[in-house]
Amino acid sequence: MHRMKYGICVVLLAVVMVVLAIWGPEALAKYQDRYILNRLEAKMVEGESEGYRYTLTSNEKLFILSKCLNSQNLPGSEQNSMARGEGTNAGYQDLTGSYAFVVNHRDPVAQEITDEEIYESCNGGIRELIGLGLLPETTKETSASSYTAVRYSAIYVPEPRNNVSVWRLSLSAGIQNADRQNRLQDAYIDADTGKIYEFYIRTQLAWEDIDPDAMIQAWAGYIGLGEPLAYESLNPLEETTPYYCKYSFEGMENDITVVTIGFYEGINELFLKISR
Repeated sequence: MHRMKYGICVVLLAVVMVVLAIWGPEALAKYQDRYILNRLEAKMVEGESEGYRYTLTSNEKLFILSKCLNSQNLPGSEQNSMARGEGTNAGYQDLTGSYAFVVNHRDPVAQEITDEEIYESCNGGIRELIGLGLLPETTKETSASSYTAVRYSAIYVPEPRNNVSVWRLSLSAGIQNADRQNRLQDAYIDADTGKIYEFYIRTQLAWEDIDPDAMIQAWAGYIGLGEPLAYESLNPLEETTPYYCKYSFEGMENDITVVTIGFYEGINELFLKISR
């Protein structure tokens, strides 16, 4: 009798397992469909037009920024300064050429320096560059009352996610010439790290007081680049001053980035630039 009951239980269990195997997945799928259908779920999606960026090395960021600055055809100011535009590019799909430099109207993402933080970030960079001997100790700090700050995106157009976000700080036009001494005239600042890529400053120094080789070594270490190499320009008229030294760094796709340290006599303006 016990064996018969045991056999019946085994048969019933087998039947149940077969039924579950046949109908179970379909029933579960219907249950999941009822849970998912007619429900709204919000997800954060990053797209190219949202400003998502690949992680780039310091050399790659410098190369892209240099190419973008050099691709511009904008009128210069007193010393290689660009006219300030108010671009309206909402995305990258309408850009032309291989490199583009556009005003970034989007709100800074989590890791980026904001409008409220940029001046203190720049002042921290100034103090660091003074400590490295790249700027004179008399360099004055920046403020919202004396400078304008605009955030740009430097974009490699064929692959827009290869882009660099930078702030450009410029001494306001309302500042009189007498107040320009010991002030940054222009600077490009990494919007993620706060590192100062390029700067122009009026000083009390003369070219004879400046050691370009020591400066480029200190700046390369500050940015996080490799060893600089001397660079001989093929165009003797490339600079409007005879006081300059050019160096090269490894860039991207077997190309290089050229960095220039120079000096404009008369106005006593020292500059380190990655643009032409």
